[in-house]
Amino acid sequence: MSLVITDLSKRYGEVAVFSHVSLTVASGEFVAILGESGVGKSTLLNCMAGLDNWDSGSVLLDGLDLGALNDEQKARLRREKTGFVFQAFHVLPHLDVTQNVALPLLLLGQPDDARVQAMLDAVGLNGLGPRLPQQLSGGQLQRVAIARALVHRPSLLLADEPTGNLDPGTAAKVIDALISQSRLHGASLVLVTHSDAAARRADRVLRLTAEGLQSARVRLQADDTDLLQPQAL
Repeated sequence: MSLVITDLSKRYGEVAVFSHVSLTVASGEFVAILGESGVGKSTLLNCMAGLDNWDSGSVLLDGLDLGALNDEQKARLRREKTGFVFQAFHVLPHLDVTQNVALPLLLLGQPDDARVQAMLDAVGLNGLGPRLPQQLSGGQLQRVAIARALVHRPSLLLADEPTGNLDPGTAAKVIDALISQSRLHGASLVLVTHSDAAARRADRVLRLTAEGLQSARVRLQADDTDLLQPQAL
């Protein structure tokens, strides 16, 4: 897998969101992106997935120029090559845990009950398959989202503030699941986060500003120490 972003710029009307963003993510690499609220981190992640448009520059996934694809082609590429973990979970409330996780495989026409169960086990959700989302905690819901994002074995995993709504202990477990499963399946991981402690676990840490991406150093806060230690699921 290769993700190559070159000189990407995004505007909303006359307001520049970000400019001159360039980034190359290698196969299997874990990149964390920090930045102030409103600087466009989530928008950049959406551009990487072909969910949002940009004004100049290019995004190439495995050599395919996302800007040259139509909506149907981008949707098919996302189904096949990309997994997305959202801060707000975005699980479907009328489907149980197993059905939520199985959804990407069904969309690909590749149902696989054994793979779904193995993914549930891997993220610590064994025995919770029949439960509906409203019967789960926030940490469990985020692990459902991780399992769903990885069950079809994408080459690129995009995570948008996956621990933003969680307490430090639960956040640590979610980060553990995210990293271990992306490593296990060889997926590249791009994590947008406000947590310096979560970012410290990445292979590379960058900071997004209005002028682009820059290398960043992160500081450890006392409340974030749990995120640096693997936690039991």
